[in-house]
Amino acid sequence: MNEIEIIPIDDTQVAKLQTISKQTFQETFAPVNTAENMTRYLEENFTTEKMLKELVNPECLFFFAVKSNEVIGYLKLNIGATQTELQESNTLEIERIYVQQVFHGKKVGQVLYEKAISTAKELNVDYVWLGVWEENKRAINFYTKNGFVPFDKHYFKLGDDVQTDIMMRLILK
Repeated sequence: MNEIEIIPIDDTQVAKLQTISKQTFQETFAPVNTAENMTRYLEENFTTEKMLKELVNPECLFFFAVKSNEVIGYLKLNIGATQTELQESNTLEIERIYVQQVFHGKKVGQVLYEKAISTAKELNVDYVWLGVWEENKRAINFYTKNGFVPFDKHYFKLGDDVQTDIMMRLILK
């Protein structure tokens, strides 16, 4: 059995990152959102310019999950000012853990999650936090199983639809 490798992503891999980002976001959210809102979100958030800007920012950390030389998922972490909410120096945000649908239930998300936690420990942060859509029960269960607890809510705009995210955190210290 081929193992899952977690490798850092650099700016030369922006096209691969765009492909996996769009694919996994579409697979995850298209069934429960309008086509118009999905198209608008994908066009606004996964542009080459926006993704390159994030890839060269040392406070944004990206990793691919690779199996048999195929990118099957990815992880995006934010520290410092790149965090979408808290922006505290002693925290790390897991902004995205996305895995191709055909690999759901095969521990890929868990391996990416473990990379996030090991990175947080290397950076010596006090806690890890994230926002997860209140309707994404699969993700909420995943994070709860890994020790995260809700602490607040924030809003996420998908096209013209304002959705509520549950903010969850895992205290490391």
